[in-house]
Amino acid sequence: MSKRVFMIVLDSFGVGELPDAGAFGDIGANTIKAVSGSDKFSAPTLEKLGLFNIEGVDFLPSFSSPMASFGRCAEASQGKDTTIGHWEICGHISPEPLPTYPDGFPPEIMDEFEKRTGRGWLVNKPYSGTDVIRDYGDEHVATGKLIVYTSADSVFQIAAHEDVVPVEQLYEYCKIAREIVPVGRVIARPFTGSSGNYTRTPRRHDFSLTPPGTLLNVLRYYGKDVISIGKINDIFAGSGVTESNPTTGNANGMEVLDSVAERDFDGLCFANLVDFDMLYGHRRDIDGYAAAISEFDAWLSKFLTKLREDDVLIITADHGCDPSFKAHTDHTREYIPLLWYTRGGPAANLGTRKTYADIGKTIEDLFGYLTDLDGESFLSEVTFTPNEFYRFTKK
Repeated sequence: MSKRVFMIVLDSFGVGELPDAGAFGDIGANTIKAVSGSDKFSAPTLEKLGLFNIEGVDFLPSFSSPMASFGRCAEASQGKDTTIGHWEICGHISPEPLPTYPDGFPPEIMDEFEKRTGRGWLVNKPYSGTDVIRDYGDEHVATGKLIVYTSADSVFQIAAHEDVVPVEQLYEYCKIAREIVPVGRVIARPFTGSSGNYTRTPRRHDFSLTPPGTLLNVLRYYGKDVISIGKINDIFAGSGVTESNPTTGNANGMEVLDSVAERDFDGLCFANLVDFDMLYGHRRDIDGYAAAISEFDAWLSKFLTKLREDDVLIITADHGCDPSFKAHTDHTREYIPLLWYTRGGPAANLGTRKTYADIGKTIEDLFGYLTDLDGESFLSEVTFTPNEFYRFTKK
């Protein structure tokens, strides 16, 4: 019998600084603490699942009889970006950080990019995505030069007005950059509007490095479905994905999750809800972040009723992005939450895991495979009695 696993990444919803946060300039970061302090925060469903029972979340009331197994995972990879976080969740620890460019990209990269695209460029330094189109949008429209910028992450971002550079042409420029720049992601950032009122459109597209083998490749190799929702397909450069569902934001992502829950499939449905990070974390909007968590929680209460008896639901994150953090506006080096829910299943305290990779390793174990993925399975802690364990894993 088929197994359905739903894994939802609440992009950037960290649960407190890691011991090495100081090395990343992130001492004191705590996304969940910042967000839960807002009067816009309401998460009764997550509370019942056990979110507030997680070690370190002692500023919120724990639930007496949580519905899910709960814990937190430390990041073993050297980084705090989206790409490395997702790869680690899926069983690949990155011992070396992806390259970043705090002083902008070197001349040899920019000269080659200009030569191959036939367009000049503007900026070439770390910048906020909304600020950069506000400050340079007019010059871009007047000259046709591409707005190129980066951040604390390993990214090469290209912003262009859709009336100046058609979106498909922007994607082609990103493919060129992908061949030139050794970053984790090249990101297309199309925008529209007029002077003083430029806005980014939902047609963003990420062009990622192809990851080493991950859980997605294992599942696909064995004939399982790997259904991506949101930017998962981009993060993994399509590697191991059998079906991609791009989305326009959290609301659309939750709609697609509802749709997939109504279907038969055998494998993993893997969703990223990006608005927490993109719209609220980086913009240091505490109330917006809190309201988005509340909206997800209200949706989640209904989604749980759509799960079948043997379905598994995993809720986690990929890094932190504390909206109250003042030292910078980038991601924050934090533990990520781990909630593992099966209807009627045990509610084990999974404690603090050494790596995000334990999640992917446990999913692999659930499907009965044994490969060289990084991580340590905790399947025995989240399954039933021996007889129930046999029933659950051998169907």
